[in-house]
Amino acid sequence: MRRGISVLLVDDHVLFRQALRHLLETEQDIRIVGEASDGSQVEQLVEDERPDVVVMDISMPAIDGIAATQILRDKYPSLGIIVLTMFAEDSQVIRAIRAGADGYLLKNIESGKVVDAIRAVSRGESVVDPELATKVLNEFRRLSDVDGYNNIAGLTEREISLLQLVANGLSNKEIAAELGLAESTVKNRLSILFQKLDVKDRTQAAIYAMTHGLVTTAPVP
Repeated sequence: MRRGISVLLVDDHVLFRQALRHLLETEQDIRIVGEASDGSQVEQLVEDERPDVVVMDISMPAIDGIAATQILRDKYPSLGIIVLTMFAEDSQVIRAIRAGADGYLLKNIESGKVVDAIRAVSRGESVVDPELATKVLNEFRRLSDVDGYNNIAGLTEREISLLQLVANGLSNKEIAAELGLAESTVKNRLSILFQKLDVKDRTQAAIYAMTHGLVTTAPVP
């Protein structure tokens, strides 16, 4: 029996869904366990097939992808959910992330990026289309009604500085240069910081920083 990352595809456009299936089936570590053309079919398919990742469009009849995402997230907290859509509007991106999507990709993205995103989400990471990442973080900052620092995680000043640099898009190497630390030290401190915030990766940490008023400048593209 073929093993690997089990994926469920949900899109009401049959040709697109078939093309995506053919693409993914060429990957040795990915197997397609089911397809659906309507958000109303998703919950039962997930119950029956128990996929690792669901790749889902937004615009579908009966139940759209965002509503289906919310239903799945409430019932299957560990399920990976990627929204793959044509909608690039800020409002749709924010709604999807708030509903519990782990990834948000546009359908015009390179095919290899979809494969990479499935692997990343299966590892518990979050993925946002590079075209949308800066807009997403800025929108979370705009929507935040927090005045000043709302430091609910009990972060130290040093940890807040580290989090701000992450949210502004700096790499570990750049953070090390900025703080005068070894790159390995930065990596260790980030690991501790992510555990403290209960986040899985840099994207989630940056969103935390934005929504809690810990960043006052727009992230670096």
